[in-house]
Amino acid sequence: MYTLYGFPKTRSVRVAWALEELELDYHYHLVNLRAGEHLSSEFRALNPAAKIPLLMTDDGPLAESGAIVTFLAEKHGMEEFIPKPGTYQRGRFEQMMHFLVTELEQPLWNMAKHDFALPESHRIRAMQDTARWEFEKAVTSFSHILADNEFINGDVFTVADIVAGHILAWAKGAAVPVDAENVIDYAKRVLSRPAYERAWKNETSHLPKAM
Repeated sequence: MYTLYGFPKTRSVRVAWALEELELDYHYHLVNLRAGEHLSSEFRALNPAAKIPLLMTDDGPLAESGAIVTFLAEKHGMEEFIPKPGTYQRGRFEQMMHFLVTELEQPLWNMAKHDFALPESHRIRAMQDTARWEFEKAVTSFSHILADNEFINGDVFTVADIVAGHILAWAKGAAVPVDAENVIDYAKRVLSRPAYERAWKNETSHLPKAM
């Protein structure tokens, strides 16, 4: 059984969502970020970067949400949740995974970093406007790439849609507007999947009671 180290309302929901889509049993281990548990020597021994999510596998720990969901799909959902290696569709999948984590997600993360994540002395207020402008440009690119496709890889739902769906949910939660109609429809489509609902409910049930 896998163990997912995570914290509600973070990127760990991506891994929980993938596990739910693949119908895999897993144990959810809360890493209380507010209490600094990610900075403990015990957790750093698993992930020196001191970040979540982290998935404990039979062979050892894995970090980085994009890498984790790709690993899970290749191991348990080949040609169902991820295209076969060496195919054009796999190339498109890899292209989009890189685009999602380097272009679409980063403006939102920059906003968060300069709002609360970085030490106050390192926060730059002007980054908020810059990041919103960058996100708008990235959404426009995503809209053109998506076109009238149902999912990122055409009519097949893959774990790349998990990453994209979470990013768009993040934008909504941060009140960052998305105006492209095809992207709005896409977000509604992927975020209405039962596996996402199960992952979200399971994660939020682990919220520390003091919060």
